[in-house]
Amino acid sequence: MLAALVFLAALLVGCAASDTLPPVTYVIGISQANMREPWRLVLTRELQEEAAKHPEIRLVFVDATQDSDKQIKDIERLLGYGIDLLIVSPCDAKQLTPIISEVYQDIPVIVLDRVVEGYDYTLFIGPDNESIGKQAGEAIVNMAGGQAFSVLELRGGANSQASVSRSRGLEGVFARHPHIRTQVVVVENETRDAAEDIVASLDGQLADVDVIFAHNDYMALGAHRAIRNGPNAAKKIIGVDGFAGQDGGLELIRKGVIDETITSPTGGREAIQFSLDILKRVSGVPKQVILRSHNITEANIESYERSLDKAPRALTGPVRVGYAQVGTESGWRIANNSSIREAAIDFNVELTMIDANQVQGKQIEAVRTFIEQEMDVIVISPVIDSGWEPVLREAKRAGIPVLLSDRNISTGDDDLFLTYIGADFIEEGRRAMRWVEANVSPDKHPVRILELMGTIGATPTIERKAGFEAVLAENGSYSIVESISGDYTIEGGRRVVENYLRWNAWDIDVIFAHNDDMALGAIQALESAGIRPGEDVKIVSVDGTKRAIKAIIDGKLNCVVECNPFLGPQLMKAVTDLMSGKELPLRIITDEKVFTRENAEEELPGRSY
Repeated sequence: MLAALVFLAALLVGCAASDTLPPVTYVIGISQANMREPWRLVLTRELQEEAAKHPEIRLVFVDATQDSDKQIKDIERLLGYGIDLLIVSPCDAKQLTPIISEVYQDIPVIVLDRVVEGYDYTLFIGPDNESIGKQAGEAIVNMAGGQAFSVLELRGGANSQASVSRSRGLEGVFARHPHIRTQVVVVENETRDAAEDIVASLDGQLADVDVIFAHNDYMALGAHRAIRNGPNAAKKIIGVDGFAGQDGGLELIRKGVIDETITSPTGGREAIQFSLDILKRVSGVPKQVILRSHNITEANIESYERSLDKAPRALTGPVRVGYAQVGTESGWRIANNSSIREAAIDFNVELTMIDANQVQGKQIEAVRTFIEQEMDVIVISPVIDSGWEPVLREAKRAGIPVLLSDRNISTGDDDLFLTYIGADFIEEGRRAMRWVEANVSPDKHPVRILELMGTIGATPTIERKAGFEAVLAENGSYSIVESISGDYTIEGGRRVVENYLRWNAWDIDVIFAHNDDMALGAIQALESAGIRPGEDVKIVSVDGTKRAIKAIIDGKLNCVVECNPFLGPQLMKAVTDLMSGKELPLRIITDEKVFTRENAEEELPGRSY
C-alpha cells in the first residue's frame, strides 16, 4: 500500500518515478475545496514548493470541486491510504466540522483558510479577512484625504465567508468616515471575466465613482479591462491577494493596472513547516496562526519583494527581552510566569521581568525602563486594553519591537506592536455559553445568569463577555441579570455573590465567572448561605486551574473552559524567529480544552497550577 501511495504522491507532486525518491517518513494528505480558483492554485504551488525542500515527506492531493459531500468522501479515501497528517481547506466549514473532528481523534489535522466550529483540529492557519477589509478601508480613507469619496465594492456572494468578513472590516472603517459612500456589487463567482462584464454594464453609473475596491486581484483586473479605454480609465483600483506571477497583484501593480493590493497569504508554506513540527512533536505549536497582510503599492513593492527573498539569519548571542507582566494575581498567572521563565532559558533568551501588580502606570514605567536599557524586544501583558499609544510610540521611535502576550490592546495604529500571542478570549466566552445551552434547560422559566466579570477594561473581560453574549443572543430563553466585576480574585468573586444575596432572594440559575478564582470565591459565598454550588446553581468558569478541576470532581463547579497559561514556548519561539529575520503572524492562538465531570479526573494529575 505504501509503495503505491508513494508512486501516486510522486505523480501528484511532479516527480518522475517512485524508485528515484528517497525513503518516505511522512505522507500528508491534502484536501482542497477546489483546484480551479487562482487563490487555491497558488496555495497548491506553495505547498508543493515547500514540500520539495523536505524529501522525507510526500503529498497526496484530492480536489473536492467545491462539493462538500465529495470532500468528505475524499478525506475518507485519504485516511484509507494511511496518511500521517491531513491538511484540509474546507468547501464549507460547518459541513466539514464533523469529519474533521472525527479525523482529529486519530491523526493531526491542519485546517486552512476557513476555520471549522469548535477546537477539534490540531492547527488553523489563515488570513484575517476582516483585517484585510479594514486595511482596504484605511487605504481608501487616505486616498480621500477628508473629501467626499465614492467607492464601488466588487465582492463575492453571501456564501463567500471571506467576502462577508472583508465587507464587515470595510464598513467598520467607513462608519467613522461618513464622507465616504459605498456602492456594493456582487460578483458571485468572483472571476475576472464576470467582474469585467458587470463593471462594463454599469458604464454611466461610474462617473461619480472615485475608487473600485475588488475583493480579489482578478476582479480588479476585470474592472480595469472594463474601463481602460473609456472616460473612467483614471479611476483608482484596489485589489486583494498580492500574488506573484502572471496577472498576480504584484505584476498588476508594476504595470500600473491597479493602484494597490492587500496581500492575502495562503498559508501553504507555513502548513508544511508546521506539519513537520507536529509530526516531530516539536513543542510550542499553537492552535491558530493568523497570517499578516500587507498593503502593496508602487512605492513599496520592491522592498516587499526583497523581504520575501530574505533568508533567516543565525542568532549570534542571547536575545535581551524586557517583559512588563501584569502581576501575580492568580494561580494561572503564576503558572504563566513560570512557563515564560523556563522557556527563556530553553531558547537562550536573557529575560528581565517586571511585575506591575495590576497597575498600568507601573507597566508603562517598566516599558520606558526597557527602552532606556535598549532591549532587543519588549513584551507586554497589559492590565487594560487602552492608553498604550504614547509609550508604544516611544518604543517604535527607539526601534524596539513590541509583542503582546496573553492580553491584547485597542489602538488606532496596529503598527505599534507586532503580534499577539495568547488565547482566543471570544471563543472562550462562546464555549462557556454553549455549555450552558447544552446543560441548563429553560423548561420551566427563562434561565437567569449572574456574570462575574474580570477587571474592567481588560481584554479577557471584554472579549469573554462578547463571546458569551454572542451565543446567548441566539436564544431568548437565557438572560444575564447582573454583570459585576470581581477583579479576577477569590475575594472579588465571594464579594459579588455575598452582595447579591444581601439585596436579593437567591434566584440565579447559572454563574458565569470570567476566571476560576472568582468561581471559587462564589462557591465559598454560596456554601456559607446554604446554597449548593453545582446543584442549586450551575457554575461555569474560565482558566483550568488544579483547584477548579478538583471542584468539578467534587461536584461544586460544573464546567471550566481552559485558558492555557503555558505560553512561554510560543512566545520565546516568536521572539527568536523575529530576531532571526522572520515575519511574525498577526496573531498566534494557543490550544485549549473544556473540562467537565466526564474528563476532570483524567486531567487532574496533569494540572501543575
